[in-house]
Amino acid sequence: MEKEKTEKFDHMKLINDYAGSYKNLITLGKLIAAVSAVLSLIPFYDLWKIIKIAVNGEELSKIKAYAWQAVILTVLSLFVYIAALFCTHIAAFRVQANMRSRLMRRIITLPLGVFDEEGTGKIRRIVNDSTAATETFIAHNVPDKVVAAVTPVGLMVLIFAFNWKIGIICLIPALIGFVCMMSMMGKGMQEKMTEYQNALAEMSGEATEYVRGIPVVKTFGQTVYSFKRFKASIDNYGKWTTDYTLMLRKPMIGFMTCINAIFAFIVFAAFLVTKDGTSQTDILNIMYYIIVTPLITVALTKVAYSGEAEMTLVDAMKRVESVMAIEPLSESESQNVPKDNSIELKNISYRYKDATRDAVSNVSLKIKQGEHVAFVGPSGSGKTTIAELIARFFDVTDGEILIGDTDIRKVPQKSLMDRVSFVFQDSRLIKTSILDNVRMAKPDASEEEVLEALKKAQCMDIIDKLPEGIHTVIGEKGTYLSGGEQQRITIARAVLKDAQILILDEATAFADPDNEAKVQAAFDELAKDKTLIMIAHRMSTVMNADRIYVLDKGSLVESGNHEELMNQNGLYKKLFDEYTKSIEWKVGA
Repeated sequence: MEKEKTEKFDHMKLINDYAGSYKNLITLGKLIAAVSAVLSLIPFYDLWKIIKIAVNGEELSKIKAYAWQAVILTVLSLFVYIAALFCTHIAAFRVQANMRSRLMRRIITLPLGVFDEEGTGKIRRIVNDSTAATETFIAHNVPDKVVAAVTPVGLMVLIFAFNWKIGIICLIPALIGFVCMMSMMGKGMQEKMTEYQNALAEMSGEATEYVRGIPVVKTFGQTVYSFKRFKASIDNYGKWTTDYTLMLRKPMIGFMTCINAIFAFIVFAAFLVTKDGTSQTDILNIMYYIIVTPLITVALTKVAYSGEAEMTLVDAMKRVESVMAIEPLSESESQNVPKDNSIELKNISYRYKDATRDAVSNVSLKIKQGEHVAFVGPSGSGKTTIAELIARFFDVTDGEILIGDTDIRKVPQKSLMDRVSFVFQDSRLIKTSILDNVRMAKPDASEEEVLEALKKAQCMDIIDKLPEGIHTVIGEKGTYLSGGEQQRITIARAVLKDAQILILDEATAFADPDNEAKVQAAFDELAKDKTLIMIAHRMSTVMNADRIYVLDKGSLVESGNHEELMNQNGLYKKLFDEYTKSIEWKVGA
């Protein structure tokens, strides 16, 4: 049975969809560009007439009319082309605006887990770069593509109009060059363009991570080889570009040789035409073809570039559509409200996209309302994944998660977000005032409420040293905060939100000892009368938890309080002993 053909990606249909009523401007721009191309070719006929007058010894005064006509048409074609660009630019700006609007509307509905899986850098690049590539193509390449298509047709008319024999000979290298060019733009070229963009995106992303880690590299005297993924991305990009260049070497040599060998064919054509005698008409035609034929080279080069630009566009639009194709979490029509803040996981499993095994496998546990619990385990054991599933960053693959005996998939997203606060280990603040950063949790909060939240989060020493207090804009005039200080501002945001379920994911991981003490004091204030889930590598921070859940390779292997787990002599005791040794270690011990 024959395989079903893959549906062709119709990028122009998508562009028209994003353009809306402005799609007519794109069509109008194409038509005007075609008129511009025709107008730009007519002066070459005037040129032939001028050469004819000069060769035949006619009155030179006749040249004036043709010369002025050529000048006027050349200038007119330029202004007509500008009008075409005006149309396509207006449409391009509308398409880019609509693409970004739709992308952002879709992005804000996506599960928060998507940003962990895909990476915020990748999504930001799609929103910025892919839409910009689309705008560039519509604004500039669409009219250029029309001109590139019309010009060769017009040139062929001019070439065959005066001496078809010379015309055929001059077209031979052009046709061979065209065949070489089309061989470079075969079926696999679009996949190669996608591979190129992927390699470039990977290298760009890893470069960003490398720059962020430079302080560590310099502190410990390491080299670029410390960042193996960055080096691997560079090697991968270098290998890809080398292989790609070698693959196109022969057709590119053929193309460049042919388009630059046109003069040799003109000489050969002149020899054939004049071997039985030379007439004034022959001299006229040969002179004319010497001037006009090289335009074929320009036209073919434009065709090649327009084809490359279109492949870049197709790749950009596929990336945009890949984001648009991500389904948002289902939203329950019912307005179910959990009866309390207890949490229950019933045989939940979750597997990340393209993963070979479950990140969480068949985990069941119960957390009472107001209970303080901790998730511990080796890296990659599934601690953060479970916490994100509870906050519904994404939906479980199997099983169900209940808050107050209600499946979280049946709780409205806004209601769930109002009930849960999540403090990450790598907190980020936006470039605005401290007041607005904290207020993000409760936009209608007064300054007094924000100040009270900052006090509870142990932030007043930060506020006191800032030039404009809570109105200081972070990042402006050299005002920056350390990682621990940013963490405390983030905690103030969580205090202001006052959600009843609090999840702390390695929240003191990047704090220095002084900041850690203040962050811990802020947590103590924040966690009062709340259901608390802590994720930590520092075992000292979880010793006083009501219950500790120990995870390994996505499975729940132990649970109990600190004393019970130490007596079990299992994974928890091993992790705790290793942690104790690490903090007791010192140079020369």
